[in-house]
Amino acid sequence: MRLLTWNIQWGKGCDGRVDLARIVATARQFADADVYCFQEVSDHFKALDGGEDQSARLAALLPGYAPVFRPAVETVDGSGQAHRFGNMTLSRLPVLQVANHLLPWPGANGVRSMRRHALDVTVRAAFGPLRVVNTHLEFHDAGQREAQITRLLELQEEASTGPRDAKPVHAEPYGAQTLAASSLLCGDFNFDAGDPQHALLASARRPGLNYRDAWTIHHGDGPRAPTCGIFDRKQWQGGADCRDFILVSEDLAGRVSRIEVDGATDASDHQPVLIELRDRA
Repeated sequence: MRLLTWNIQWGKGCDGRVDLARIVATARQFADADVYCFQEVSDHFKALDGGEDQSARLAALLPGYAPVFRPAVETVDGSGQAHRFGNMTLSRLPVLQVANHLLPWPGANGVRSMRRHALDVTVRAAFGPLRVVNTHLEFHDAGQREAQITRLLELQEEASTGPRDAKPVHAEPYGAQTLAASSLLCGDFNFDAGDPQHALLASARRPGLNYRDAWTIHHGDGPRAPTCGIFDRKQWQGGADCRDFILVSEDLAGRVSRIEVDGATDASDHQPVLIELRDRA
């Protein structure tokens, strides 16, 4: 199973041009992924997307993939037009369940920030149900990020301690729920690998159920490939940095066969990150 995660910055490349076709072409050239997880997808925020429904456009550009878009930010203007901003997951593996978790937003009025979320899509992988959690944490406020990390860990603990499979026939809602213990958490976390918040993501809560950084599993503690600031030095004045991660629940650690960063593309201010999981441990 191959998954690619990428903060696409609503398709805006380092040349200032918004081009979703370029995003999809770049992603597919890097990896023929089974699941694509994009962050910063914009619908009808004209200053970003020119008034386009980017979720519909991405779905059209990836036929054969089930598109799941959920917003963290959703507002409606005086004309009734909805304006949405959030994460999108597209899967050619069977989608079993979708949940959208709005993450904590403490002190929202005291600091520049916006609502964040975790798009939780359960897919049927060769080795069983897998929760793919696609997220993007707060940029400006470390306290908000910490609260959001805590919630992500709570969600994993809830799923891991009470897994269930939906009945074959979804006749009523109680029997239609799948809760998978196996999980892959990915996205733009807005801290670097040396930040204590990175260690918090893998903090011990229940042995065997914790998240582990897939890069460390596969590459050890050596240097990391940067995932932002390679080409865009206006937004990233400190230079190249690593803020985009893929974590796996501990039961998947033995399946990690590949993880790498596409450091060549400037189609966004971030770089795509690819993981490959063996079908057999």
